[in-house]
Amino acid sequence: MNPHPANTARFGRLIGISLGPGDPELVTRRGWAALQSDARWAYPVKKAEESSYALDIVRRGGLSIPADAVELVFPMTRDAVALAKAWARAATQVVALLAEGRDLAFLVEGDASTYSTFRHLARTVRELAPEVEVDTIPGVSSFAAAAAVADLALAEEDETMAVIPAAYGTTVIDHLLDEFDTLVLMKVKPLLDEVLDLLERRGLLATSCFVEKVGAPAQRVVHDLASLRGAQVNYLSLLLVQNPKRARGELRRGCRKRAAQVEPQATAQAPSPDTGGAAAHPGESPAATALS
Repeated sequence: MNPHPANTARFGRLIGISLGPGDPELVTRRGWAALQSDARWAYPVKKAEESSYALDIVRRGGLSIPADAVELVFPMTRDAVALAKAWARAATQVVALLAEGRDLAFLVEGDASTYSTFRHLARTVRELAPEVEVDTIPGVSSFAAAAAVADLALAEEDETMAVIPAAYGTTVIDHLLDEFDTLVLMKVKPLLDEVLDLLERRGLLATSCFVEKVGAPAQRVVHDLASLRGAQVNYLSLLLVQNPKRARGELRRGCRKRAAQVEPQATAQAPSPDTGGAAAHPGESPAATALS
């Protein structure tokens, strides 16, 4: 049975294709199938006619870029007004394309559900056209791939982990180091030296790892974090921080006990002909006695 029957609605589907963090071999089979379907491609750029990292992933995977692929501009700015205009413009453009009845495949770096432009785009599109069907194809996140190339475990057995943007600052990071066994700090470029100072004070430089542009030809894995002080790093970079000395609370294991036990029946049971005239033992039913 086809899991995606022919779309008879007025709008095409909006498909978020997760491409993984940079290595085209990490794109899932479902993602490749969507890329090679008849869906029109859309891809994000920071400026008009600028190169796209998402397009570069599929190009290195051996696919040609369709002539009708459409760029959507999402500027790198914290200006709320400029961002709102950009989102509205992109959503309007997507709705117009979907109204042609053809599916639109939006190319997403990493995983489409994790710190992704796609979820915001899908939400904005649905505000304009609630009937649009959204299909999200999951993929490999940057931090999962980073842990693999760094030969580290993100979490084992009962360990805990958290993933946060480093922009929350060193005060928050310092607090979370005591709450989680592993911290993934995304987009560390602006605060790298401050975070390195914190990790040095906490004695965690040796149990941390820096990964830049994971999966791409320019991938870099650095275990000697002290060598990064004052260095220029790429925007697509993260830190994996492990705190093996963290004090953990007691774990609750197994099933919870019942809050109250069933009270034994107070009234004596009548003799049962099936037990040779013997009464049931207190706390047992006659049937249980018969089976004992």
